[in-house]
Amino acid sequence: MAHDAPAGAAGPAKLAIRNIGLILSGDIQNPILAGDAVLVENGKISAIGKAKDLDLDNADTVIDAQGVALAPGLIDSHVHPVAGDWTPRQNQIGWIDSSLHGGVTTMISAGEVHMPGRPKDIVGLKAMAIFHQRSYAAFRPGGVKLHAGAPVIEPGMTEQDFKDLADAGVKLLGEIGLGGVKDGPTAHKMASWARKYGIQSTIHTGGPSIPGSGLIDKDVVLEVDADVVGHINGGHTALPDNQIRCICEGCKRGLEIVHNGNERAALFTLRTAREMNQLERVILGTDAPAGSGVQPLGILRMVSMLSALGDVPAEVAFCFATGNTTRMRKLDTGLIEKGMAADFVFLDKAQHSAGKDLLESVRLGDLPGVGMVVIDGVPRIQRSRNTPPATKIPDLVKGKLG
Repeated sequence: MAHDAPAGAAGPAKLAIRNIGLILSGDIQNPILAGDAVLVENGKISAIGKAKDLDLDNADTVIDAQGVALAPGLIDSHVHPVAGDWTPRQNQIGWIDSSLHGGVTTMISAGEVHMPGRPKDIVGLKAMAIFHQRSYAAFRPGGVKLHAGAPVIEPGMTEQDFKDLADAGVKLLGEIGLGGVKDGPTAHKMASWARKYGIQSTIHTGGPSIPGSGLIDKDVVLEVDADVVGHINGGHTALPDNQIRCICEGCKRGLEIVHNGNERAALFTLRTAREMNQLERVILGTDAPAGSGVQPLGILRMVSMLSALGDVPAEVAFCFATGNTTRMRKLDTGLIEKGMAADFVFLDKAQHSAGKDLLESVRLGDLPGVGMVVIDGVPRIQRSRNTPPATKIPDLVKGKLG
């Protein structure tokens, strides 16, 4: 069982991982790395390669991967947190920890919109955003890194309000369209102000999802020019195919596909991005906790679905949930490369899968089994309580769970 952790909690000075069967880099340009060992020092990846070439001695923590695959910790690009690991929408406690058991180590808030009595006046919404940014920066449910404090824009906000938010540490906007600002010109102006001060924006796409939201169609999406086209496959209700294609072709922004959306539209978006030779724009989220509930395996399910039905190699599909999001969101995790945060998920094919190995099993649509999750060089959980049991699991030879 993972324990809650303060942000920045120090991990073991040195972690050695050996006997890795496959290293998935998260980099869509080079998704599989050579090597069978990874060295971590002070929570950062310091070396990747063959065990015989690395200094794996005298490690505080040692993991024998037992031949399973090592991937970057998965990133959920679209969540709606409220308070710690609780949300009132489904009266759900422990949903973040459950996602950790689905291999997710980092989450991005698309707005704390389910907060009871969410303030909509400008002073109140700024205060709530700063509170959430501070809260999740100081506290990690289950060890998961949750980037929160994403205010939903409302009429009357000025450029100074965005500067104030940025000066206070806010780096995200909640989904444009969930608040009172729904028209293209006003939203474009506010998204531009946000970008000027280093705040990244996401726009709601498709039909209404919660009371107060409304239809956001291609014309609004393209005019606003937010940094990420949130749930382009709808959350729940998707736009028509011709509008999705217009968005893909009409902007260069991130194309976010979510579990809480239209799966056929997700596959259409994927095919369109592939036809454009722009798969690096595809990122994944769950939109949890949302109208369809909590989806602790939502990211893994999207990886398998997009690979199996979208005709994408499994190692590439994993990049949608890792390195693509890393680069789009400017994170220090999601890639297995020197200097990145040591956030890992150990994966193997599920027991009795028809696939001969992890990658083939995912291409066939099966979920992989999670055998261990590491965050900042600290083992957080061993065998997942949520995924199907993996055929093989790594062994924590030395050290303990954080």
